[in-house]
Amino acid sequence: MASSSNPGATGTDAPSISITVERNPPQSRLVELGIKSWPKWGCPPGRFPLKFDAEETCYLVKGKVTAYIKGSSESVEFGAGDLVIFPKGLSCTWDVSAPVDKYYKFASSS
Repeated sequence: MASSSNPGATGTDAPSISITVERNPPQSRLVELGIKSWPKWGCPPGRFPLKFDAEETCYLVKGKVTAYIKGSSESVEFGAGDLVIFPKGLSCTWDVSAPVDKYYKFASSS
């Protein structure tokens, strides 16, 4: 008979995934990444549930967001001038307090 108890379990088997924010990166970094060639996306203020099926890197031209990570008490704030990386598999809710305009790029799944 199999036992379902695991004394070493911490209640979650998933590794901790988090949002990385690089505040006001230098222009040289943005040029190196080629962000001006990336697609653009925008949204009005509101709450938006998002799931990242691939890693996304984005650069916010304008806006302000608080992202609440699903299954965590953690929240991350970012806004205009920030370079943000969302890891593959992340689910979160964006609480957009100022309209967002961003460049974005998904990592290739090779």
